[in-house]
Amino acid sequence: MQIKEMAERCGWKLLCGKAGEEREAEGCYIGDLLSWVMSRAGENNVWLTVMGNINAIAVAALTEVSAIVLTESASLDEEAKNRAETQGIPVYSCEENTYDTAVKVYEMLK
Repeated sequence: MQIKEMAERCGWKLLCGKAGEEREAEGCYIGDLLSWVMSRAGENNVWLTVMGNINAIAVAALTEVSAIVLTESASLDEEAKNRAETQGIPVYSCEENTYDTAVKVYEMLK
């Protein structure tokens, strides 16, 4: 499923990275400790986190996740937004907590 379709169905708000919305979502990874995510997130995973800084964008690029979803309305700083836009990494925001968001992603990927 394309990340754009998943985002629409889940009601996520696109903050930046529209150019990457055609990527496929094939799994999910949850984590806020960037070094941990860097060594464990898989390519084309939807990454659920509250980390909205430039380092999170670097980790997303390195791991080739399909998108970042900032749960619980976590903010995305301007520097991170600009970098994600440049690199075509979709970053979404949602109000739900991480658990509820993960359940939605799981249901979509079944």
